Amino acid sequence: MGYVSTTVARHKRQVLGIIPSAFTVNNLVGETCGKEIKVATMYERLLKLMELLDAFIPLPGGFGTLEELFQMIS
Repeated sequence: MGYVSTTVARHKRQVLGIIPSAFTVNNLVGETCGKEIKVATMYERLLKLMELLDAFIPLPGGFGTLEELFQMIS
């Protein structure tokens, strides 16, 4: 995700990171380019994604990525 967001920002496009606050401890997500919204839980992150996004393109990931994909489809 970091490579994609950096490339998008480099081309002067909007980047939005919605990050659970637990991931910001010890800087687990690295430096965010663009706007960053911190939320309390993964569920709150999913709700915010559904509220704000026009499109959802899942990148290779694990079970959390699959969960988000299925939530978006349903």
